[in-house]
Amino acid sequence: MTSANPERKQRANGVESRRRILDAAVEIAGERGYEGTSIAAVREKCGLPASSIYWHFKDKDDLIAAVIERSFETWLAAVELPGEDAGTPLERVTAMAANVAKSLIDAPDFLRLGLMLALERRPAEPRGRTVFLQVRDISRQRIADVVRTVFPQLAEGDVQTLTTYAIAGADGLFVHREIHGESVDLVAMFELHARLVFDAAARMAAAAR
Repeated sequence: MTSANPERKQRANGVESRRRILDAAVEIAGERGYEGTSIAAVREKCGLPASSIYWHFKDKDDLIAAVIERSFETWLAAVELPGEDAGTPLERVTAMAANVAKSLIDAPDFLRLGLMLALERRPAEPRGRTVFLQVRDISRQRIADVVRTVFPQLAEGDVQTLTTYAIAGADGLFVHREIHGESVDLVAMFELHARLVFDAAARMAAAAR
């Protein structure tokens, strides 16, 4: 049992080092963007040697991809429709939207960095962009599942239309807050957006009868 302690401590140190590196990368990327982020800058910010960074991540692109993945996991946990005991379908959808907005305020990095990378065109596609597009597809599937749950009578084409509209609107609100800062109440805006999407879905469902 005693012999396992050094190994356990080493694993704990590795987890802590990885967290420090990712936290530093988040801060630098938030200030300087993808191009302005470098291993040297991350090393200086986190206080760890470059060898430690390269032990966890093979290069800057691998590091940025890890930042996106970690932030996405936090965000995805919020994309959960509350149970039926939480109120009416509209109240449940609005509550979910509020939780998503709060998660983007707390962990905006996957969307902030991902949108930057998604809008760029490079001869060699960065892994971070590939990862963002993959996790974005997961989020799209999750939101489509919510639409199907709340409005099971909708045709699949309508589900996809509403999902596209919901994601595009959320992107726009997020970018608006990035531009204008904390004066934008992202939670209130997401709640309004959810109500508008819900109303559109209700009209589509009524027309389908």
